Amino acid sequence: MCTLLRHSEPMRARYDIILALLDREPAAYAAPDWVDVRELDCAGSMLKSVQKVKALHAELRPDVALSFLNRANVANVLAAKGACVISERSNASAHLPGVRNLPARSLVKWTYPRADKVIAVSEGVADDLAQNFAVPRNKLISIANPIDVDAIEAKAAGEAAYRPAGDYILAAGRLVRSKNFELLIRAYAQAGIAESLVILGEGGERAALEAVARECGVSDRVALPGFMANPYPLMRKAKLFVLSSNDEGFPNALVEAMALGTPVLATNCASGPSEILAEASRQSISGVTFAQHGVLTPPNDVAAMASALRGMTVARRAEYGARAATRARAYGPEIAAERYWRVLEDAIR
Repeated sequence: MCTLLRHSEPMRARYDIILALLDREPAAYAAPDWVDVRELDCAGSMLKSVQKVKALHAELRPDVALSFLNRANVANVLAAKGACVISERSNASAHLPGVRNLPARSLVKWTYPRADKVIAVSEGVADDLAQNFAVPRNKLISIANPIDVDAIEAKAAGEAAYRPAGDYILAAGRLVRSKNFELLIRAYAQAGIAESLVILGEGGERAALEAVARECGVSDRVALPGFMANPYPLMRKAKLFVLSSNDEGFPNALVEAMALGTPVLATNCASGPSEILAEASRQSISGVTFAQHGVLTPPNDVAAMASALRGMTVARRAEYGARAATRARAYGPEIAAERYWRVLEDAIR
């Protein structure tokens, strides 16, 4: 959202642009200074979110409202008087599994089809919304997340807050089950490669992951240094970036690593990696695949990921690193911002 706003400044001549945040929490990313930011302090509550977004709509009477993430999307649909555009950031079926999420899935199925347009961050996310949540195909459009390569390169020139000794492969994300860093640690142990493994991020799975590293006999070669505000210096120098997720919407970190010329390996999970690395649907790919822009392995397959790690020779890494940097440019923020504004203005009309 902040990247899109930075590249939307020319539209200020045509529109007043306001950013509403549902909750009061520390900002991981800064909105541009010219943006009017409203914090609604909904404290994670769906009911409060609907009430406060309705009040904001009544105050501002926007010509079009764009929302990101499930709770904001539901509130936006229920509150909107003008045009309503929502953006789904994850694979909804994978993100809301099981009986306990049945109410949330029902809410998505009830509200999302009522939006004027639904922007999905990948074709896989769009397919899921059409097939499982009754969103009409003519309301769906896929726009990948914007990756500001120039900004990433500038940040990569800085000093890393943590520097491993020797060569390393890198992963990054919240330490939660859906990121499946256990798979990566087990595959790394089985692969027997020379580099150490660094996993950036923080979360509830830290203790469990440290236990897995001990069990696999690699605790001295696996580092979990925590969250890094600027991971890009570390990302640039990594010999390989690995995404081991069970599901994604659009894996930003994967393309950010590619932008820095770092070769990448990813699970062929729903949704996004196959579209980025193979320019193909997930269903069309099976097994370990050395695709055009990176390597894909089946989700939850330790042996396959270990084989792929061993298969990423020095020569292959160099070739994939060059391809990755070129591919990342396809996700430039100017392209994404133009496509978002086209959707917004069409919705107004």
